[in-house]
Parts: sequence; C-alpha cells; structure tokens
Amino acid sequence: MSVPELAIVAKIGREMFPRADVLAWEDERIDAAAGKVGVGAPAPAPIAERREAWLHTKQELGSDELLRRLGRDTTIADAMGRLAKISGRRRRSVTELFVPGGSAHQFTEWFTAITIASDEAALLRACPDHFVLRMYNGTQQVLETNGGSPFAALFDIDYDDVSSLTTPVDVQFPDRLDGVARGSDGTAIGGVRHQFRDTSDGVHARVLVEFPLTVPGSVVRGHRWHLACEFSNWFEAAIADAA
Repeated sequence: MSVPELAIVAKIGREMFPRADVLAWEDERIDAAAGKVGVGAPAPAPIAERREAWLHTKQELGSDELLRRLGRDTTIADAMGRLAKISGRRRRSVTELFVPGGSAHQFTEWFTAITIASDEAALLRACPDHFVLRMYNGTQQVLETNGGSPFAALFDIDYDDVSSLTTPVDVQFPDRLDGVARGSDGTAIGGVRHQFRDTSDGVHARVLVEFPLTVPGSVVRGHRWHLACEFSNWFEAAIADAA
C-alpha cells in the first residue's frame, strides 16, 4: 500500500529528527529482521517498495512459522521478563512525534479498529521488527524485537487493563491508547501509555513503553526508534485512510 509521506518530526531524547532519518533506520532494520528469521532481505529499492516486499515475506511465512523460527528467542526473553516479579519499577522508552495533519481522536479510533480487526497488513507493515500482531484470546499477541535487543519477545497487551502502569496520565493529552503487557505466565512485565493531542498543525503524540527494570538501558533507548518508525507509518496510513 502506497501512502503519501508526511513531514513528521520525531523527538528522541533531546534531539529532533526529520522523517528521512526514521526512514533510514527502518531501511536498515529490514535487513536485520530478515536475518533474524533466516530469509533473504528485499533487494535495494526505495523504502516504500522494500517495506511492502518485507511485509509480503512475513505474510508468506505466516504467524505460526514466525513463532516457530523465533521460539528460542521468545523463551529466553520470557525468562528475562519474569524477573519483573522482583520489582514493580520500570524503565520508560519515550518518543514524541509532531504530525502535520490528522487529528488525535481520528488516529486512536483508526488504531483501535485495526487492532480489533487484527488487520495483519496494517499492523505488520508499520515496523520491520513486527513479526506477529493479532488478537488472541481477547488480548493483542505481539511478537517483535524491542529496540536493539538480541532477542525477539512474545507478550500480550491488554488494552482493557491499565492497573499496573506506572506512568501518570497527562491531562493535556485527551486521547490515549494504553494497556498492560503480560508474559506467558500472566506476569505484568510492562505496558504502553500512548497519549495524543491536537495542535494547530495536526497532532502531537507522546508514545511510551514501560519495560521491566531488568531490561538493559541500551534496549530501552533503542526502542525509541522503533516507536518513531511504527507510529510515523501508522499516522501516514490513518491520515491517508481518512482522506
């Protein structure tokens, strides 16, 4: 699916990055993600074409095969996640996006719709490191590589539960997508608190993931680029759909 590219600016740490920098990160991650599942990466081409080619490869492999290929990774990541029981403290990975166009409410409604529908193409396309995103037993099953982690992680996000999140709601951001992330044994290992507000030019998004304290800081910092990639692509798709 080809959508118009928007001049989205990402704030990562204290620096501002143009859309081109996030797209360059995405292009590199396609190669890394392909290597992780043992397939050849798409040939060099404009990023929009490589994104579609990589989506096609993931869909051809299918969720069950991707889960099988990354089974060793997820076993290790799950064991590490269970250490979250030791402490309720969290590390936070935060990225802010400044989107020209759209509205906060339209975006959250759009995202909720594709999540409930398990719209595989829309969900997997957004980031090279997305391998499985689907509704499964009432929650969203996620298989992805977080930040620069050497292991892909498998967990569930329950958007109906925010009980263990430690990040406070910012009342200046009236629209939210948030929920608790749980490991295979049901342990709350983190969560998401994504907050959005309208601006005079479009939307200001503050997207945030809570990780267990046991996750290395390098992974938490690296995940800020993952957030910039997936939400920039989702915003472009949501605004294109609304048009």
